[in-house]
Amino acid sequence: MKYFRLLALAALLSSPAFAAENPAPAPSGHYVSDPAHSSVFWKVKRLRLSNYTARFTRMTADLEWNAENPSASKVTATIDPLSVRTEYPFPEKENFDEEIGKTERFLNAQPISFVSTSVTITGDNRGEVIGDLTFRGQTRKTTLDVTFNGSMAEQPGTKKPKIGFSAVATLKRSEWGLAPSIKSIGEDVTVIIETEFQPADSGQK
Repeated sequence: MKYFRLLALAALLSSPAFAAENPAPAPSGHYVSDPAHSSVFWKVKRLRLSNYTARFTRMTADLEWNAENPSASKVTATIDPLSVRTEYPFPEKENFDEEIGKTERFLNAQPISFVSTSVTITGDNRGEVIGDLTFRGQTRKTTLDVTFNGSMAEQPGTKKPKIGFSAVATLKRSEWGLAPSIKSIGEDVTVIIETEFQPADSGQK
């Protein structure tokens, strides 16, 4: 039995997963978001009972990554408002996705974009990305609280670099004129972003 345990340990130590525990970091360069491993969710408090959640299915982002000086990096992103998915349980009664995406009181079918203007490192693997958010036809300074999840010079599947981030932003409904007549939902809308970046010519894996 002891022999088999030693064999199992040796196999674990030599496995690709163990070897990749501390991979070489991704180099500086131009990266784009990997749609297969990127998501944008938002949530808003409803009647102080729960958080109503929905997601966007079409988001693209470009990253100019400076591995030696991350605060010099730049990012831009766009979201298609018509890609909102609410998972409304009664689609035969109402197309709630279309209402949220198209109507004037909600997203008004206007493109959503973010262009970074500064990056500040706030701690280990943490930072603030400040930029111009264009939403409902208005542009305002907005802060993303970002966590750098890590990077690797050679992702095991594609054999190309990958960089991963998580980010959170909070928008005030009243500042953007978003559904002011609805009193059953809260003032704060929290946007949650999970994304992996890859070189533009990388395959998805």
